[in-house]
Amino acid sequence: MLCGIDEAGRGPLAGPLVVAGVILKEEIIGLDDSKVLSEKKREKLFDEILEKSKYHIVFKSANEIDEFGISFCLKNSILEIMENLKEFTNSFLMDGNTNFGIQNLAKEIKADAKYPSVSAASILAKVSRDRFMDSISSSYPNYNFSKHKGYGTKSHIEAIKRFGRSDIHRFSFKLKALGEVEVGIQKTLF
Repeated sequence: MLCGIDEAGRGPLAGPLVVAGVILKEEIIGLDDSKVLSEKKREKLFDEILEKSKYHIVFKSANEIDEFGISFCLKNSILEIMENLKEFTNSFLMDGNTNFGIQNLAKEIKADAKYPSVSAASILAKVSRDRFMDSISSSYPNYNFSKHKGYGTKSHIEAIKRFGRSDIHRFSFKLKALGEVEVGIQKTLF
C-alpha cells in the first residue's frame, strides 16, 4: 500500500506549513489535486479520507519556518510521517521534484493529480491549513486571513505595509513590495 505525501503552505507569507501522509484503506471517488477542487468538494472529501485511511498530519509554525528554514521543516515533517506510518507500509511517494535526500521516499511532479493517496494527502494538508487560518482570522482582524489564507495577495501585502507583520507571519520571507529585496542591482568587479 502506498503512502502519499503532500504539503500546503510552502509559499504563504503567514501561517503554518502543513504536510500530510495518507494510506488509503478503501477507494474514494472524486479525489484530485486539492488545487483543482472547490472548497466545498475538498471539505466533503476531507471527512471521507479521515474515515477511509491511515493518515498523519504535521504542522510547522511560522516561527519554526523562520528558525530552521522551509526545506528543513518539510524534510522533518516527511520523516515524522514516515515514522508514524511505517508499520502500515514501506512505500512512500512525495508530490514534487525532490525527496530531500530521504531514503525510501519516491518523488514525482504532479503526483497529487495521478495517485489517489497523494491526492488525499493534498486535500488533508490544504483543508487542515485553511481551517487553521480561518480559526485564527478573528484574532488578527487587520489581515483578513480567512480570505487569502496568508498568501501574498495585494490586500494582504497592503495590510502588512499598514500594520507590519504579526506573530503569525514569516519574517524570513522577504517582500519586494516592501523594499526588502534588492532588485536588478549588478555589481561590477574591477
